[in-house]
Amino acid sequence: MRLFILGLGYSARHFVARFGGGFTHIAGTMRDPANRETIAGVEAHPFSGSGPDRETVEQIRDADVLLVSIPPGSHGDPAIAAFANTLAEKHNQKIIYLSTIGVYGDHGGAWVDESTPPQAALDRTRMRLAAEEAWAETTRGDVAILRLAGIYGPGRNALATLRAGSARRIVKPGQVFNRIHVDDIASAIMAAVRHQGGGLWNVCDDEPAPPQDVIAYAARLMGIAPPVEEAFETAEMSAMARSFYAGNARVSNARLKHDLGMTLAHPTYRQGLAALWNAGEGS
Repeated sequence: MRLFILGLGYSARHFVARFGGGFTHIAGTMRDPANRETIAGVEAHPFSGSGPDRETVEQIRDADVLLVSIPPGSHGDPAIAAFANTLAEKHNQKIIYLSTIGVYGDHGGAWVDESTPPQAALDRTRMRLAAEEAWAETTRGDVAILRLAGIYGPGRNALATLRAGSARRIVKPGQVFNRIHVDDIASAIMAAVRHQGGGLWNVCDDEPAPPQDVIAYAARLMGIAPPVEEAFETAEMSAMARSFYAGNARVSNARLKHDLGMTLAHPTYRQGLAALWNAGEGS
């Protein structure tokens, strides 16, 4: 199989590191390959949202699997805008689109699943929903939409923020978030590639939890005192950071396990953080 990745970011790079050997050719886009560390065995192409070169178009046309991890912007999905004609020509292509559970919006901490109507109240989540629909409608192959929870993994976790001195324990009563380790994202992508047909799946852990609990557990692993709790109402935060607390839902991953046969390597933040700590994170 030939793989093309639109957006060689954190999750896509981990996918290549774990499962790249299963593909005969891998290529993908970066905003500017000359200014970023390239990945061994991956052919890098520049793409900043407009004017793709002919070679990039040809690589997308020839790919058996297209992994999309470029988020939409204020004017829509740049990849759809640039490659819609190419995608419409391609038959039998497997497309994996990485979306977000943020599209569910605020459900007051209640459980939601893939059958729950999204309540996207923020501009960025409304654009995500529009992008999901565009990928499903524009392409002629099988489209798998993976709605990802809050991503953590090597270099991006509560242990690292504690060590850097930037961790905060902001408390909003009743607030919970799902998370997902990047290793489990990689496994979910591969499971979707192997799955016959497309679909919609939540890619999240088993235990939505208050964010302050995650920081406290990481501090316990490190043997240090956690930061003091801060009330959400009075905490100084950027508008973007505060907006994440507007959505409050417990997201189910039952369909992921049933349809794709997924067994999470890190079913809760505790297993994930413990594995990272044992691997030397935060030390």
